[in-house]
Amino acid sequence: MKITRLDHLVITTKDISKSLYFYTNILGMELDENLFNEKKRYAVKFGNSKINIHVRAGEFQPAAKNPTIGSGDLCFIVDGDINNIKKEVESKGITIEEGVVKRTGALGPIDSIYLRDPDENLIEISTYNIDVAIKD
Repeated sequence: MKITRLDHLVITTKDISKSLYFYTNILGMELDENLFNEKKRYAVKFGNSKINIHVRAGEFQPAAKNPTIGSGDLCFIVDGDINNIKKEVESKGITIEEGVVKRTGALGPIDSIYLRDPDENLIEISTYNIDVAIKD
């Protein structure tokens, strides 16, 4: 077996409205309309991936054995200058916890900022500071 990419991941929330607002209006992801109308199923999409958002105590089954609010640590790669992205995030009223800092991503060096979503999941927003070929 050879895994080629991550399709989706799941986070658990206590407030679906706040989570959907954060991921769509702050981070610019797209609401997955195909799931939105189904009972208790919510997702946001970006690129070739999506995040399923489960409401605590109402998770779609099967679910993680111990779904925990605020335990996520996610890194999103974005295009553009990280300093401009930091200013954009701050202009939306979001506190930057750390950054700009240098880190290492899956394909090499990245510049990152760190913030929290409404459930206190750690969100890392990064840009590659070298030219890399992203494979689908």
